[in-house]
Amino acid sequence: MKTLLTALRLTLLLTLLTGAAYPALIGLAALVWPRQAGGSLVLRDGRVVGSELLAQSFTSAKYVHPRPSAASYATIASGASNLGPTSRKRAELMEERRAEWLRLQPNSTPPPEMLCASGSGLDPHLSPAAALAQLPRVSAARGWDEIKIIAARAAVQKLTEGPQAGFLGPERVNVLNLNLALDDL
Repeated sequence: MKTLLTALRLTLLLTLLTGAAYPALIGLAALVWPRQAGGSLVLRDGRVVGSELLAQSFTSAKYVHPRPSAASYATIASGASNLGPTSRKRAELMEERRAEWLRLQPNSTPPPEMLCASGSGLDPHLSPAAALAQLPRVSAARGWDEIKIIAARAAVQKLTEGPQAGFLGPERVNVLNLNLALDDL
């Protein structure tokens, strides 16, 4: 009987927590932070062009490309490839990515993050160095003069975010926001 009463109390407690308290907190969060609760969507001319929280594929030479994605930037299948450092498939993928980088940007060295997918496959950020490394290709594809190239570098600096909470992770640049800023130049 004692075990049954303990189980009933625990069931009631978990029902209150997961069936009432948690949904109430989610509703409150949606009221307090509606943009974040809605996916941090980015609007341009009244239409959604992406989310600040999720990477998306940019393939045109006119844009800064995000990190590779093991999930093809799909949120449902997000996740890492789980290929280890000695995996032949991983080495082949890295060589394919290196070849693609060199095809688009001959005589340059690809930043390591452009060869390896992020853990989730949906990381919307790059290091400022990886963003700057792509500017020669972007500026050539857009036919920019030196003034626009300087403005593009300034956009990278302006959009560089510090570590989360001031100490978690490196500096980073949101690829979608950067590409929109480059379009505005």
